Amino acid sequence: MDEADVRELLAGVRDPDLDADIVSLGLVNSIEVDGEVARVSLALGAPYSPGETAIADRVREVLGDAGLEADLSARVDDGSGDDVLPGVSNVIAVASGKGGVGKSTVAVNLAAGLADRGARVGLFDADVYGPNVPRMVAADQHPNATADETLIPPEQFGVKLMSMAFLVGEDDPVIWRGPMVHKVITQLTEDVEWGQLDYLILDLPPGTGDTQLTVLQTIPLTGAVVVTTPQQVAVDDARKGLRMFGRHDATVLGIVENMSTFVCPDCGGEHDIFGAGGGEAFADDVDMPFLGSIPLDPAVRAGGDAGEPAVLGDSEVGDAFRSVTDAVADMVGVVRRRAHLRDATEPAEH
Repeated sequence: MDEADVRELLAGVRDPDLDADIVSLGLVNSIEVDGEVARVSLALGAPYSPGETAIADRVREVLGDAGLEADLSARVDDGSGDDVLPGVSNVIAVASGKGGVGKSTVAVNLAAGLADRGARVGLFDADVYGPNVPRMVAADQHPNATADETLIPPEQFGVKLMSMAFLVGEDDPVIWRGPMVHKVITQLTEDVEWGQLDYLILDLPPGTGDTQLTVLQTIPLTGAVVVTTPQQVAVDDARKGLRMFGRHDATVLGIVENMSTFVCPDCGGEHDIFGAGGGEAFADDVDMPFLGSIPLDPAVRAGGDAGEPAVLGDSEVGDAFRSVTDAVADMVGVVRRRAHLRDATEPAEH
């Protein structure tokens, strides 16, 4: 069996999101056959995402049925070519149009959930005015500095962490104008030894201010997750945040609805304290993927205060966070594979 035979076999493996086989989509980078071993490089860019894991498993199954052992590797080139954060494969911003919707909670649980799946993950608390991620993961170890004054981020739950909270006093307010925000955001991304990461999660401050503008102008985002609660006021502000990303040609991965239905622990009754379905209706209205909803559960607040992300626990809300994590990772994969396909089919510039 040679390369052409293997390529023919792989033409039977479909990408369910792009609705075509992986060969015609250009998702097979290379094939090398060595006896009964087929070494295949696939253009997959979202490590540990359920969707891309399923594609890889299907490739192994097809090759195995033909009597071949599959030796798979993954590499996707989306044409970004950016020198900023060169060791980071995917940068995901978690944003909201207003405060109080649980954006940081989603960011923390997304990072911890990806790390729990096996991914190499960093979490940058870019909310310079209200950095609270270290408390939410019980991180009391501050960064170390190397001889050339770069920062080595501490780790918690397998996640590398960086936050303004490490650099200022616990009760000290941060009162900065735009240029200072720009400088510190740049330093806390470029002057940190992030190493090789599959995902870097950015917890943005609420709104559409200087920090968001700096991130959009300087950091190569793979995509953004917009968090809202079901209530119309939050949805209205989330719409403004969505427009901000659109004006800067930044990809939005989808919408997460936080603080959905509350289930009374005493009576079992369901209560829509902040309304119902607002996030999903918003996603449908703006033609964006709905990444899932998180129930309103006191365990989330308790876990945040205690530094124990709910996504790591065995509970209904833990299941909800894991579902959102899977959906986000799958959308990263779709975005990366679409970019690879686009770059492969566009004529080269001269």
